[in-house]
Amino acid sequence: MKSHDPLQRKSFTSKYWFIIAAILLILVVAFLLFKTVAKKEKVTQEKTSTTETKAALTVSVIQPERQNWKQTLTANGNIAAWQEVVIGSELSGQRISKVYVNVGDSVKRGQVLAEINNESIRADLASAQANYAEAQATLAEASSNNKRFQQLKDTGAISAREVMQYQTSQNTAQARLDAAKAQIESNQLRLTQTHVVAPDHGVISARTATVGSLAQTGQELFRMIRDDRLEWRAEITATDLYKLKQGMTAQITSPDPNQAKVVGTVRMIAPVIDPQTRYGLVYVDLPNTDAVRMGMFVKGEFDLGEKLALTVPQSAVLLRDGFAYVFIVDQNNRVTQKKITTARRLNDRIEVLDLADNVKLVASGTSFLADGDLVKIGQAIPDTPLTQQLMPNQEK
Repeated sequence: MKSHDPLQRKSFTSKYWFIIAAILLILVVAFLLFKTVAKKEKVTQEKTSTTETKAALTVSVIQPERQNWKQTLTANGNIAAWQEVVIGSELSGQRISKVYVNVGDSVKRGQVLAEINNESIRADLASAQANYAEAQATLAEASSNNKRFQQLKDTGAISAREVMQYQTSQNTAQARLDAAKAQIESNQLRLTQTHVVAPDHGVISARTATVGSLAQTGQELFRMIRDDRLEWRAEITATDLYKLKQGMTAQITSPDPNQAKVVGTVRMIAPVIDPQTRYGLVYVDLPNTDAVRMGMFVKGEFDLGEKLALTVPQSAVLLRDGFAYVFIVDQNNRVTQKKITTARRLNDRIEVLDLADNVKLVASGTSFLADGDLVKIGQAIPDTPLTQQLMPNQEK
């Protein structure tokens, strides 16, 4: 017989609904948790997506430009005389009596620069002239005697030996006359050498002659810059030496700020290289000017003509860790940092050696960018009058 206890049935039913309620509560809590996590993930993804698509900087885009740039070669060197003439004394043991010029004086060929005491030389000349007169008289007497005895030699009145003696006496007298004449000429030459004269036109660059000093043979009395002509002796490396040719122009920078640059012409390129310095000399003729002076060490530039150059603005180049970089913009407006090699500079533009012509570059603000950044392209910077002046030969 089955038991139908009402109390037992009620207890079973309560347990059943309690389990169902617990299961439903667990399902509701799980659903709410799932919705919360999904919402958080969606917000995180939206934030991440927003962050990834946000541009790092608004920039202007440019392209490299090809321009004809003037090539120059910079060098240093001394200003020297084209030819510096040493003027000295040809006499020895005579004192300088007069000096007519000083350093910086312009002189002409044959101009007397100094005089040497000539009293003793004049005395020697007078003595030589007297000896010459005596030799003339002796020769006249010997010639007369010889002539007379030459007429008697065929008569037999005198011997052949006596005839020979008179002939020898005439020859000896003639030799003494020639010696006296040579002595006169020698003293006249010495008298001429008492005047120290300029061998050519020029400017006196040094003077050691003083009144009262004893002149010696070969002693330097003056130095003269011949034709007042100066030259720049530029020191050039062996590699750059082959870039220069005779007839090229060079501009010398004068130390005087009030003077314009001096333009010279390459006269000669040294055929040898100094083994100590490894430099070769290039001789540049300079015009007559006061802007440079002999002995100066100056800087100059050689004009090598024009050459096509691929250039970018200086603002587009980033200098970092001793290297130069540009930022290339791709089709997705992302930038790529590229290392470049630079060469010449002209005003605010730089020549680049290893860059394509058709790339798009960030024009400025490169220091605020990193490799891979997203940028926003703004309006391009229009050409200014200065930029147009820098590109007179650019093809349009």
